[in-house]
Amino acid sequence: MKIKRIETAVIQGNYDWTLVRVYTDNEYGTGECFFSPGLTAVIRDLAPLLIGEDPRDVDRLWYKMRWAISPSGSTGGTAWHAISGIEAALWDLVGKIFDIPVYQLFGGKYRDKIRIYMDCHAGESLEALSNVLLPVFPEWGSKKRSTSSEINHPAHGRAYGQPDVHEVFTPEMYAKRAREAVDMGFTAIKFDLDVPNPYTYDTYNGALNKAEIQFMTSLVEAVRTEVGDHIDIGFDCHWRYNVQDAIRLAHALEPYDIAFLEDPVPPENIEAQRIMSQAVKTTISSGENRYLRSGFREILEGHALGMIAPDIQKVGGLLEAKRIADMADTYYVNVAPHNISSPIGTFASCHVAASIPNFFALEFHAADVPFWNDLILGADEPVIKNGYIHLSDKPGIGIELNEEVAKKYAKPGELWFGEKLT
Repeated sequence: MKIKRIETAVIQGNYDWTLVRVYTDNEYGTGECFFSPGLTAVIRDLAPLLIGEDPRDVDRLWYKMRWAISPSGSTGGTAWHAISGIEAALWDLVGKIFDIPVYQLFGGKYRDKIRIYMDCHAGESLEALSNVLLPVFPEWGSKKRSTSSEINHPAHGRAYGQPDVHEVFTPEMYAKRAREAVDMGFTAIKFDLDVPNPYTYDTYNGALNKAEIQFMTSLVEAVRTEVGDHIDIGFDCHWRYNVQDAIRLAHALEPYDIAFLEDPVPPENIEAQRIMSQAVKTTISSGENRYLRSGFREILEGHALGMIAPDIQKVGGLLEAKRIADMADTYYVNVAPHNISSPIGTFASCHVAASIPNFFALEFHAADVPFWNDLILGADEPVIKNGYIHLSDKPGIGIELNEEVAKKYAKPGELWFGEKLT
């Protein structure tokens, strides 16, 4: 049994969802990579390393790719996004070869259903974003510029300037969106806090004044009041603030008992994260921009975070994510994986979530993408039911891409698993 070829396809969702397939003569496995510039080209460069290899040797092939990129100093970035997607495709393939689900390959499952938290993005209409987070307008989306793009506020980025946002990011809109999510059955939800507001003096310096903190607190209070105490609520700051002001913000939010405050300070400085975490009662979460076990070792050893959020489509693959979770478990730290994927990457992440004891919840970032549920075959309808994804005993990751639907949303200019679409 040998690997014959590796091919890619890109779906234009709210991000570029890059899928990768590893083929043998009789079967293929599908994985997904976190978006980044030049991703499909890197996958094509890595493919010759695996041609002719036994796909069942997943870990050895992972190391083969790792050491192939190591001379360039690649400990993160696009190369690891590519390896993560290829590795996931290999596990899907191996599961099909042995006729067992991926979670069984990882030692079995702790849970039959995976808790999902909804990323709510109140106040903005998610459009597609390019590989450098610039808004684009795919055929499925509205040609009218969204609130987000009108104020130059990408879904993951801070606004520049001082737009009129009086009717955009408000406590009322946050409460409304929170209610919608809870009525859909979600028991955990997340919102952005680093949103444009009329009180910001300088968007570059990472400072927070009293009025900004009061504004953010009003958003949190509105959500908590709307959903009650039995719903876990988290808030994301996207690495924006200095340590002391982030601590002031966390103290202000303590009466609302939030589940986590995500990335209040830049992730590069682990000591800053540690100071932040140990100064407040609120659980501080981070990790979506870290890679491999080595990227989390110092964080865990230094008790710098109360929760980690690795992105499984970029961190090094499914097995590496499980190893990171196992390492976190030795420090009694829970895992809430970051996830902006299509259903392919989401289900792959679910198999990791099922196989670790210290799982909290998996992110769902595509509630506003109208065709997300339609992209796959073999799953229950709807895919997320009452805030959970139910895993089956089907082989591999348990689902297949609905190509008839997916091709409608293919990114222009990209090959579709070797096929040039017209």
